[in-house]
Amino acid sequence: MTGGDQPIHSVASEHLDVLVVGAGISGICAGYHLQHECPGKTYAILEAREAIGGTWDLFRYPGIRSDSDMYTLGFPFRPWDSNTSIADGPSILHYVRDTAREYEIDDKIRFRHRVVGASWSSDDDRWTVEAQRTDTGERVVLTCSFLFMCSGYYRYDEAFTPQFRGIDRFQGRIVHPQFWPEDIEYAGRRVIVIGSGATAFTLVPSMAGQANHVTMLQRSPSYVVSLPQQDPLAKVARRLLPVRWAYSLVRWKNVLLTLGFYTLSRRRPGLIKRVIRRGIERRLPADFDIDTHFRPRYNPWDQRMCLVPDGDVFEAVNRGDVSIVTDEIDTFTERGIQLVSGQELEADLIVTATGLNLLPIGGLGLAIDGQELDLPAAMVYKGCMLSGVPNFAMSFGYTNASWTLKADLICQYVCRLVNHMDAYGYTHCAPFNRDPTITETPFVDFTPGYFLRSMHQLPKQGSKLPWRLHQNYMRDLRLIKRSPVEDGVLEFGRAGREPVPASEPAVAAAA
Repeated sequence: MTGGDQPIHSVASEHLDVLVVGAGISGICAGYHLQHECPGKTYAILEAREAIGGTWDLFRYPGIRSDSDMYTLGFPFRPWDSNTSIADGPSILHYVRDTAREYEIDDKIRFRHRVVGASWSSDDDRWTVEAQRTDTGERVVLTCSFLFMCSGYYRYDEAFTPQFRGIDRFQGRIVHPQFWPEDIEYAGRRVIVIGSGATAFTLVPSMAGQANHVTMLQRSPSYVVSLPQQDPLAKVARRLLPVRWAYSLVRWKNVLLTLGFYTLSRRRPGLIKRVIRRGIERRLPADFDIDTHFRPRYNPWDQRMCLVPDGDVFEAVNRGDVSIVTDEIDTFTERGIQLVSGQELEADLIVTATGLNLLPIGGLGLAIDGQELDLPAAMVYKGCMLSGVPNFAMSFGYTNASWTLKADLICQYVCRLVNHMDAYGYTHCAPFNRDPTITETPFVDFTPGYFLRSMHQLPKQGSKLPWRLHQNYMRDLRLIKRSPVEDGVLEFGRAGREPVPASEPAVAAAA
């Protein structure tokens, strides 16, 4: 099968207990937990690219860094060993790859294997998965008992760039950060960075100083918060405590602070707006037009906030290396960009930091007993499984906190579920919504453009637990990590038999 069109009939070359797709942060996390919590299970990780790292291997633009602190973006089982809280991309990539080597997870990764389709057979209680070798074009077919998608949420081979009028007229160079070329030169040149998200706020201060001048051109502002590059508590804790204790202490401090800030933002947005504004006022000249350039149209955390370590973008503005322009683009010209206001911005290089294109479950086509899955019609269970889809999970992190916090919970849950099925002799399980009072709602309560453009492609969430997604780590600890596996929603069974409702006693069902 390719894209879920037809069942896969080829003879599989190998069977695995768990097949993981993706060798980024989620995939390495999955490998660790499978090895430590399901040591008797066979698994492999299929990775379409030729290297470990996912996002951190793909993006190479200047200044690339985390927009979450490394004490929560890092793995809970392997402490981040630096005082630097907001880390650069190469350091994160080294950390992820070093983790894979240390735990020998890299031995389980099969590079250049792009998964293109998967078909579930209820007669056999297994997935047949088709992959294509990106180096040779060879078709590879595997089977697995459980399929775990850790492929992220956006397209690696395609970025989002609006259809700007007159873009072909520009005589300089235009690049997108997702495909940053190695030969790009910007020293001494005039640069325009289009965008107001995390990528733009990373690029602008990084290019400032080398470029002749950098102009950040935004259609509308984002919330911008400055945090220290190094965590003060981490410095003290690492001197006084064992490494793992210090890491855990700082990790929990950051979890609670981030969650508290998010909760207060939703409950008292006016207060948080004032707090953020005062922080910006302290870093910019008194006559700077904050209302135009740093006053968003939406409430805090309707979209992800932009984190700037040590206020680097404000420092660049103060030095005169950076200008911020808030306006709309009328057309590109030979020399730069003509704005709706009539102003023309001249440039030698234009960077379109205009966003991503989402790719739900890695663009994988799923079929259940020959019927293609209608993903937007499915409902998400506990933030990681799909209604009616057997032996399947996906890793999707938080929109308001570190990706790894949620990914790690999901990896632990998958292992707990696999072990539970093994203990009671089940060969399949799937969540089913049997509650007619549960209504569908959008996948996430999150409004950046790349989500709004793709919401129609995403599954739904429900109005009640366990179908309701909460952007709340403490709640998810209870829901995902500590609640019973058999909760009356997840249904279990054996090959060739109807699912056993989870409301029936587990021991009786397995007898």
